[in-house]
Amino acid sequence: MKKILTYFKPYKWQALLGPLFKLLEATFELLVPFVVAMIVDNGLGELVNGGYPNADKRYVAWMCLLLAAFGLVGLAFSVTAQYFSARAATGVSARVRSDLFKKLQSLSYKDIDKMGEATMLTRMTSDVDKMQTGINLFLRLLLRSPFIVFGALVCACIIDPSSFGVFGGAIAVLAIVVYAVMFICMPLYKKTQNRLDKVLLSTRENLTGARVLRAFCKEEDERALFHERNGGLTKEKKFVGGIAAITNPLTYVLVNLATILLLWTGAIRVESGALTQGKVVALYNLMGQILIELIKLANLIVTVAKAAASAERIETVLKMQPSLDVIEDKEETENDAFISFDGVCARYNEGAEDALSDLTFNVKRGETVGVIGGTGSGKTTLVNLIPHFYDVSEGKVTVNGMDVRCEGMQVFLRERIGVVPQKAKLFKGTVRENLLWGRADATDEELMQAAKIAQAEDFILEKGELDAPVEQGGKNFSGGQKQRLTVARALARNPEILILDDSSSALDYATDAALRKEIRNLKTTVFVVSQRASSVRDADKIIVLDDGKAVGIGTHEQLMQTCEVYREIYFSQYEAEKEVGA
Repeated sequence: MKKILTYFKPYKWQALLGPLFKLLEATFELLVPFVVAMIVDNGLGELVNGGYPNADKRYVAWMCLLLAAFGLVGLAFSVTAQYFSARAATGVSARVRSDLFKKLQSLSYKDIDKMGEATMLTRMTSDVDKMQTGINLFLRLLLRSPFIVFGALVCACIIDPSSFGVFGGAIAVLAIVVYAVMFICMPLYKKTQNRLDKVLLSTRENLTGARVLRAFCKEEDERALFHERNGGLTKEKKFVGGIAAITNPLTYVLVNLATILLLWTGAIRVESGALTQGKVVALYNLMGQILIELIKLANLIVTVAKAAASAERIETVLKMQPSLDVIEDKEETENDAFISFDGVCARYNEGAEDALSDLTFNVKRGETVGVIGGTGSGKTTLVNLIPHFYDVSEGKVTVNGMDVRCEGMQVFLRERIGVVPQKAKLFKGTVRENLLWGRADATDEELMQAAKIAQAEDFILEKGELDAPVEQGGKNFSGGQKQRLTVARALARNPEILILDDSSSALDYATDAALRKEIRNLKTTVFVVSQRASSVRDADKIIVLDDGKAVGIGTHEQLMQTCEVYREIYFSQYEAEKEVGA
């Protein structure tokens, strides 16, 4: 929790003034029973035949005005306290949410894969909301409720010292109950939030994979899985909710038993003349205040327990450090190559098999490199090592003689690399706003030139030019159009290195050929990852991967003579293309 507490620093005055004004309100509330006792004892006089013939109406009126004044002043203090508490709670939550988002942005692909999208969303939404609610109630009630409870005990001792046993005993028993509930509920709320992660995961997978789900008639299976996870969450919530629900009725029972005992002993002492009626009424009011505040305190502890569990989950993320290696050694490698892989091995998790093994090759500036191989052969892993999205487990990758893991290289590299990922991702807005991700200061002419190279100019003009709207995820564009827009976005940067990770899989052969022709005319180093031999055939160098190993490196002509895997890929596709053409 230490990390979360640092966020209170800009709101320290609000965090202090909120509870302070609540204590001032509580002070006036504790004075009310004394005024009521004075009205009964001094203003009403003795009870005769069910009435008060000797009542001092003027005195009673003034005391009632005093009670009204206490109420108004208490209301003002309460509103002020609520303002400061809410400001602190919302401010802290906003800063936590902002830093949480920044932290998630800084994590490596490996960290994101390990944590999962559903868990991240829960931290950003449900956990932060619970923490904000807990902070708000904490600042308003944490001091007020104990202050009134122990203040009422002191007031009761002032009015009648012999009532200390009743008040002290009730408070001690209730404190044990409240603490026990908190001790039991705290770990259970953590389990509940973890189950919520799984429910959100099912929901996200079903929404993003709705078409696949229906194509394979898996609705019933997914309903069953969701029902199982949702049922587990419901069962967990019912269990912890049932424990928390015991608090209120148990508090009522204990305090009411204490009240009955108080009235019984008070009546005996009034009868003997040791205590006045007004003092009994005051003691009753004080016991009522204790009842209300202990119920508030019990609810507060349940809410704070939820908030604390959420805060710990948030703090776990905030304390995470990106797993990417950063080395301080900036010594340049003596190598004429622009990009060099030297004995590179890569794996996604400790103990897992290598996704790439002993990969060594050099690339000159301006060359086009094709990467081909079967599914799962390590093609995407290879190109993800260049911008340092993942770490090597052995060996090193250098760009312009510098290890990509060197301090400062990450930003330097990514500002000069244009990446087109396997899954074309567009963001809600306009075509212009999406293309400007490549370079924020690009002109409309430069954007349209990038679109022209990417074979996207025609449909952009048809849809309304650069101001054409893009819906969430680019769902108002076809798969091929989205791919071409993501290529244009990368080209708008004028990158020194362009990585096309299977970015033409949704394009027809003619459009793919036109795109490759335009890219060949660029003065940039290009990596083309593809399942199609035709997409990499004209590359200066082709890397053939099989089960994470380079089984062939060379030109198309060289590989046709020396690499059996490449020949199999080429001839299988060549025959298919001939059949399609026929």
